[in-house]
Amino acid sequence: MTIEQLKQVFHERGIRHVKLGVFDLDGVLRGKYVSPEKFFSAAESGLGFCDVIFGWDSSDALYDNVKVTGWHTGYPDAAARVDPTTFRVVPWERDTALLLAGYGCAVAPRTLLRHVEEKARTMGYRAYFSAEYEFFFFRETAQSAREKNYRNMTPLSPGMFGYSALRASTNAEFLHQILDSLREYDVELEGLHTETGPGVYEAAIRYAPVLKAADKAALFKTAIKEIAARNGLIVTFMAKWNASLPGCSGHLHQSLWDTEGHRNLFHEEGKDMSALMRHYIGGQIALMPEVMAMICPTINSYKRTVPGTWAAINASWGVENRTTALRAIPGGAKSSRVEYRLAGADGNPYVTMSAALASGLHGVEKKIEPPPPVKGNAYEGSLPALPRTLEDSAARMKSSATVRALLGDAFVDHFTATREWEVRQAQAAVTSWELERYFEII
Repeated sequence: MTIEQLKQVFHERGIRHVKLGVFDLDGVLRGKYVSPEKFFSAAESGLGFCDVIFGWDSSDALYDNVKVTGWHTGYPDAAARVDPTTFRVVPWERDTALLLAGYGCAVAPRTLLRHVEEKARTMGYRAYFSAEYEFFFFRETAQSAREKNYRNMTPLSPGMFGYSALRASTNAEFLHQILDSLREYDVELEGLHTETGPGVYEAAIRYAPVLKAADKAALFKTAIKEIAARNGLIVTFMAKWNASLPGCSGHLHQSLWDTEGHRNLFHEEGKDMSALMRHYIGGQIALMPEVMAMICPTINSYKRTVPGTWAAINASWGVENRTTALRAIPGGAKSSRVEYRLAGADGNPYVTMSAALASGLHGVEKKIEPPPPVKGNAYEGSLPALPRTLEDSAARMKSSATVRALLGDAFVDHFTATREWEVRQAQAAVTSWELERYFEII
């Protein structure tokens, strides 16, 4: 869509407010409302957006260990450009449009994915991705959840009812609102159902070319929070919010097609998969320990990657095996794909999809053969273990010459520094577990 076409659509739809946003490294949408006049001025000539969004964490605490921005640079405005193709009307806000802006700098997550997508294109492939997320709803507000210290919160519905038609029907009006609003928002869901746990749901977002798929996934997480809040609810995408309940996944489904998008190159008639799909898996398995900080980016991510939780603990793959990190789905000519099951709901879609696609393309380029597929329980045996902490993951990524070659020194240095910062914040925190365990008895 051109700027002139956008002006026409604004006029036809009566757009009076514009939300202009950028996703930061943690997948948080940072943005502001601007007038249509200001928006079109920015769309035509670019805009300045303070680069602090790459210089602070998810709680707005400023990093003290990064070079891209900081007190030493004065936190200047950085040049950003509006992407007209991201235009959508916000169904739950009157006369409001949303568009995303992008930076040219190497540490911007959307820019990183655009470069990886371009690498796929130069190799002769169009990458299609989709994300499916698990998340918990509570009958709380942001204020009440804080006042309760995130304990004893009331879930949307009680009990452990995976795929419950009853629970979904009980909340049908709310779920229909989600389905209808997101379809209008160009984030169509192919499925929405309860998972095992009180108030937990899983949503499968319709597939798209990888950059659009990441836009849809990132906007989905923000949209669900906004819609929930308007219904007196709060939602969490934490990888593991409660030790006694299942974690929240953010599985990535992916396949490579020809450049016109006509033929799925992961499919080969008469076989489970093509050689291309096998090499793609080989690259992902080979680099999984080195990109895990991108796939599992928080301290909490590693509370989910434990045995028996539907999340992987090793660099493994299998055909239709849900205990492995990668699940190969033979499917048919349209549906053959790889599911990256290691990813959690807490990941930034631009970052997780960049890691998955770049490592897969690396396997294709180097014709990397994967190890034998796992049959049975991948939690048993002596498969290559994945890093068990964010600290270890960040160190593996920082020292990886291959990841640096694929994603660039600037991104690797900045991203791993932000993960090292996250580790330091956790190490300094006094947790409720420590208080309950040591306060009286030690």
